Amino acid sequence: MDCKNMEQLLERYWRCETSLDEEATLRAFFQSNEVPQHLLRYKPLFAYQQMQQTEKLGADFDDKLLALIDKQQQEESAQQQEVVKIRRISLYTRLMPLFKAAAAVALLLTLSNVMQHSFIAHDGEMAVADTIGQQISAPSVALSKEASQAQRTKQLLDSLNRQEQQQSVTEAP
Repeated sequence: MDCKNMEQLLERYWRCETSLDEEATLRAFFQSNEVPQHLLRYKPLFAYQQMQQTEKLGADFDDKLLALIDKQQQEESAQQQEVVKIRRISLYTRLMPLFKAAAAVALLLTLSNVMQHSFIAHDGEMAVADTIGQQISAPSVALSKEASQAQRTKQLLDSLNRQEQQQSVTEAP
């Protein structure tokens, strides 16, 4: 066979432009012992194709494949047979976390209110609220505030009396 013709045929083979007859010619060329040195690297490819065409599946191939399929089907049916029990959830069970949260908030508010009142009271006496809404810390403090207000009122009255006396002295002559 012509080496130049085979190179052109091989080039067309790589571009997928050959017919089945031309591919058979290439296989026959590479099976012969007259392959040039620079084309020897392609010989295993065509020899492999020829070898694969002659190789057949074993007699036990079908049995192995069917056994694998049966095993897989049995596993799938075992998975399907597992029954999942559904548990019904009542409204009470569903709302229980909300009840717990509400109880925690109520407890927190109660404790904060108790703590607030305990810090306001001094000397073990209870705090008393006055009519305006302000809180007085203890009755003794309230009395001292009233006394200081009474003293200021007395000072104002005394200063008014002195001014009246000075005016009456200046008006007398």
